[in-house]
Amino acid sequence: MLKLTGEFGERVNTRLTNEGVAWLVTVDAAGMPQPSPIWFFWENETLTVYSQPNTPKITNITNHPQVAVHLDSDGRGGNIVTLTGTAEIVANAQPANENSAYVAKYAAGISSLGLTPESFAKRYSTAIRITPTKLRGH
Repeated sequence: MLKLTGEFGERVNTRLTNEGVAWLVTVDAAGMPQPSPIWFFWENETLTVYSQPNTPKITNITNHPQVAVHLDSDGRGGNIVTLTGTAEIVANAQPANENSAYVAKYAAGISSLGLTPESFAKRYSTAIRITPTKLRGH
């Protein structure tokens, strides 16, 4: 488990709660890193991501669950947050439209895709749980 203590830990927790987009890095069968932008929800020291099924990131996680998650810097190389840990596909997970905090966080984005929370949940029906074990940054 991560220890988000001190000024840096508090800043990381705030960013994980409020940031809209992060980069999930998985590894493909050839061992190449594969970054993907994601929407995520931070709760109970884990990240929840909803994905379309049958995407490369789902295959990559199934075959190699070690991942990295990066938040954007401040544009000048500061405020760096990089998490590493494991990801798992969650069978029978709560659908995105039933996760009220997730829907509230991404309501505008869901709407901009021309979707409702219900149609978003049908399209992005595969839940991924990321459990960070290491944190680095400044």
